[in-house]
Amino acid sequence: MRVPCTNPWAHEHRPQPILAMAKEYPHGARVAPHRHGRAQLLFATSGTMRVTTADSAWIVPPLRAVWIPPGMEHALQMTGALSMRTLFITPSAAPFMPDGSCRVIEVSGLLRALILAAVEEAEDGARAEMIGGLILNELERAAEVPLRLPLPRDPRLAALCRALLDDPTQDDTLEAWAERAGASARTLARLFLRETGLTFGAWRQQARLAEAMAGLALGRSVAEVARAAGYGSASAFTAMFRRALGATPSQYFDAGAARPSSSPGRAVS
Repeated sequence: MRVPCTNPWAHEHRPQPILAMAKEYPHGARVAPHRHGRAQLLFATSGTMRVTTADSAWIVPPLRAVWIPPGMEHALQMTGALSMRTLFITPSAAPFMPDGSCRVIEVSGLLRALILAAVEEAEDGARAEMIGGLILNELERAAEVPLRLPLPRDPRLAALCRALLDDPTQDDTLEAWAERAGASARTLARLFLRETGLTFGAWRQQARLAEAMAGLALGRSVAEVARAAGYGSASAFTAMFRRALGATPSQYFDAGAARPSSSPGRAVS
């Protein structure tokens, strides 16, 4: 496969409305905070990304992609060997996409094939233009997936959330976190709800769901992922997963299955 755009910063000012790039990352790789002049659609054919901005984090497994508006600073962390396919899109080409926030979307079989084709055919102007038009049509139809984790700005809560993102299986109570932070649990609980819109328990559950999705995307069994997420049985985990995302884990990660849409930002317990 040709990889025509190996340095996006050197190509962002080319006239085409959509530019495509392929890149490989090892497990654990990180990309420092940065921003682009164009909007960016990040998609991985394998591996899972964690995309972090100043106020949110998104876990992006295969079969999903994340839209990053132009100018938004973001950092990346990879789980598993990651094969990234990136589209850099001029904002005027996709006015239906949000310009002030990231969005995780479902990637249909057609959209996946179009993204791969955009990388392969990037140097063929006529074909690239036709493929780009189909990509934009699929983007407009794509369903949003509720994988956003709001991040608080209070430094004590921010440290807590980042620790849980690194290890969502931690079972410490809010009282234990508060003692280490030198604050009362009541104060932290009030701040948590005010700054994230979620209770501490609901936020941790969302983090565990996102981590579970990453594990499932890496091929781990439902039972293994359920244990890691703190569930006593695979059936209890599957029931939670269905409530949150409208499908069982196997259905959700089956590229050929119909994917029911979900309400963005829904908290589960």
